Amino acid sequence: MRKIIMLLLLCAVPQLLSAQTHDNNTPQRAEMKKLNFLVGQWKGTGWFEMGPGRRSTFTQTEHVQNKLDGLALLIEGLGRGQLGGKGEEVVVHNALAVVSFDAQQKQHRFRAYRADGMYVDTTAQVSDRALVWSFQDPRAGHIKFTITLNDKGEWFEIGELSRDGKTWYKFFEMTLQRAATS
Repeated sequence: MRKIIMLLLLCAVPQLLSAQTHDNNTPQRAEMKKLNFLVGQWKGTGWFEMGPGRRSTFTQTEHVQNKLDGLALLIEGLGRGQLGGKGEEVVVHNALAVVSFDAQQKQHRFRAYRADGMYVDTTAQVSDRALVWSFQDPRAGHIKFTITLNDKGEWFEIGELSRDGKTWYKFFEMTLQRAATS
């Protein structure tokens, strides 16, 4: 009988701790709900420049899901386009990002990983129907991406860079339509 009681306690304690932890994450979930406008399947087109006069177009899909009961947002993006005017379609963007809210620092975190092994770990600013993140690139300077939900309900994203922090040059733009809600 004593072994059965111990076994029941061992099974019950993790459940009680899990429930307590869940309740403690309520402020994080509230902050993460601000990003629910991105959840779903998205498809569309865009362009990027690898230098003045070197603009390329692409098609893009984004799959955005809430994870961990709303504590994290998973963003998976895949872009295809033509490089070098060869006419062959190739993957031009393949990335995965996780957005979360750091309750201790009271800020959103944005962690993005690319297929080439590069990654970004930075803060993000979240406002009404907008997500902005930026980072310093040793070669290009300050890079900033801004996603907004426009009046048509489309995902509109731009990428900008600045060498001095004052003058910004747009090198990326895409507009996506919601394909399905997940």
